[in-house]
Amino acid sequence: MAAPKRTLYISPPDGGWGWMIVAGCFLVTICTRAVTRCISIFFVEFQTYFAQDYAQTAWIHSIVDCVTMLCAPLGSVISNYLSCQVGIMLGGLLASTGLILSSFATSLKHLYLTLGVLTGLGFALCYSPAIAMVGKYFNKRRALAYGIAMSGSGIGTFILAPVVQLLIEQFSWRGALLILGGFVLNLCVCGALMRPITLKEDHKNLPEQDPVSKTPKDDLPPLSLCSPLLKECAQPCLCCSLQQEYGFLLIADFVVFATSILFMAYGCSPLFVYLVPYALSVGVSHQQAAFLMSILGVINIVGNVTFGWLTDRRCLKNSRYICYLFAVGLDGLCYLFLPMLQSFPLLVPFSCTFGYFDGAYVTLIPVVTAEVVGTTSLSSALGVVYFLHAVPYLVSPPIAGWLVDTTGSYTAAFLLCGFSMIFSSILLSFARLLKKMKTSQVQSLDEDPGPKLQLWPNGTVAYSVAGELDQKDGDLMTTRVPIYNT
Repeated sequence: MAAPKRTLYISPPDGGWGWMIVAGCFLVTICTRAVTRCISIFFVEFQTYFAQDYAQTAWIHSIVDCVTMLCAPLGSVISNYLSCQVGIMLGGLLASTGLILSSFATSLKHLYLTLGVLTGLGFALCYSPAIAMVGKYFNKRRALAYGIAMSGSGIGTFILAPVVQLLIEQFSWRGALLILGGFVLNLCVCGALMRPITLKEDHKNLPEQDPVSKTPKDDLPPLSLCSPLLKECAQPCLCCSLQQEYGFLLIADFVVFATSILFMAYGCSPLFVYLVPYALSVGVSHQQAAFLMSILGVINIVGNVTFGWLTDRRCLKNSRYICYLFAVGLDGLCYLFLPMLQSFPLLVPFSCTFGYFDGAYVTLIPVVTAEVVGTTSLSSALGVVYFLHAVPYLVSPPIAGWLVDTTGSYTAAFLLCGFSMIFSSILLSFARLLKKMKTSQVQSLDEDPGPKLQLWPNGTVAYSVAGELDQKDGDLMTTRVPIYNT
């Protein structure tokens, strides 16, 4: 069969099949992030059945989150070298297998391996490739598309939480995990929707081949274990491919952005673990404390969609980077006020504000990443960005718990998280300001009519002192006067 022809797009289509990609990514975030949050509903059941304390049981949720983010680059590599469809389908099978095997668990260690590692690995193969595909199909309306796609986490949590509780009551925790395993198989359907797209930018960045050394596919020698020539040729090609794919790691803007992600991820995680215990400690009832989490999830959806739509408007489209650090900084500021809020009427506005800006910056993470590295390396860059979430997600809840145990209050834990997110925002602001200063200096040097120092290929340093018009080509030629040789 002849291979299907792929249309070469000059720019992302910003619609068409792209909306099916958004729908697929929306379902992926439900089946991955929402299901991960709903695992906390099983805590009481696990504690009762296995007779273990909270600390040992809480590691299940930490391992799922950590493995999902830690293995995100692996998902990017598989989607780049095979296809996004294959990567997401494979991840769906692994995640479903992990949940189904967890329903037969006989110990917490069994759950660490199946529900933690295996399911987390499956989620990792699905999450970052699906998000990267949205960036491939959208440019002008990218923030809105990401807002709709990422809102699956909040909507899924809002819907799945009561459903999972009902399943536990009707079929026990084993039956609930078995049903969730079947539900997560929908990731395979989502993977089938991820139709590949070829952009002009991707075509330009393909490695050039020497036409003389180009060999037809049918004339290649058969693969053999005793073929050192193939190994010697394949290794440089692999190194060049990896260097091209992960070359963004050497970009200064990406290094600063990645460093800020570490502080942001440390600050955002503990609230989802300790908001309910904190509310209970200040006298809020169990029903009201659970309602605070529901408010957080619903307003998170509003932040995903509305902030994505707002940053796609002409007035804010060129300021998405600023909007991102603004949202992160405001979430950190909310943390600082949280220890003073000790009643349900005061905690409701906090949940609304924190939930809105949490949804806002989560929507803008892929958008800002695309602005820093471009769409060609977006899948690999998102894999690295979500990989950087792993360690903060793993260590921040235990550190916050240790501070609560040591000080006897939540103040120190919340202040540390708040300052961490504010520092992330300040770091990005300082880097942005420094870049603008350098850009203005370069522009002022370019506008200076005086002589400019240049370096010739042979090592001669020269000044450009005059410009003459080339009569043949009509280009401006520069007269170089050599000063000295190095």
